[in-house]
Amino acid sequence: MEPGRKRLLGPGTYHLCVDMQRVFAERTEWHLPWMDRVRPAIRVVAGYQPDRTFFTRFIPAQNPEAEVGQWRAYYRRWQTMTLERMDPNLLALVPELQVLVPPAMVFNKRRYSPWIGGRLHSLLGKRGADTLVITGGETDVCVIATVLGAVDLGYRVIVVRDALCSVSDDAHDAALRINDERFSQQVETCTAESLLSAWQRP
Repeated sequence: MEPGRKRLLGPGTYHLCVDMQRVFAERTEWHLPWMDRVRPAIRVVAGYQPDRTFFTRFIPAQNPEAEVGQWRAYYRRWQTMTLERMDPNLLALVPELQVLVPPAMVFNKRRYSPWIGGRLHSLLGKRGADTLVITGGETDVCVIATVLGAVDLGYRVIVVRDALCSVSDDAHDAALRINDERFSQQVETCTAESLLSAWQRP
């Protein structure tokens, strides 16, 4: 996508926007302080072809005892963020993205990766998807899980650098370095501007 690597994005391109929800945007225990900085870029990408956008939403456990293994310990740490304790309205997408649904689609998940169970892969396969543009948060948690799963499934993966956020600048930078240094044959990175210049409308 950057100079020397640019290839047009064709009709099999879909946008996968990771967990841009009120629970991370607002003053909760899971607040991402600099989500606001990337919301405009994500809105531009999602609005370019909203009928080709899937928004994932992270849905927490009902309570710790409803979970298994280390997820039970995780939700004991974050009990205020379980479904029985939190305001369910916080699970909604941020308002400027919610207005794109429909035609944009929402995909709920209960783990960092959206690929568990195969349902998202099936939905994309029925639409002829072969390339995924990935935005959202957190770069070093749910985004990287989404990226690596997409790589394993054989998609062409485009990560939009200025449309990602994390609670940790260092971890965000490290995750991008991993993409560039370890997965450069399978993961491309770009800016929102260069993405849209290469993404053809059907």
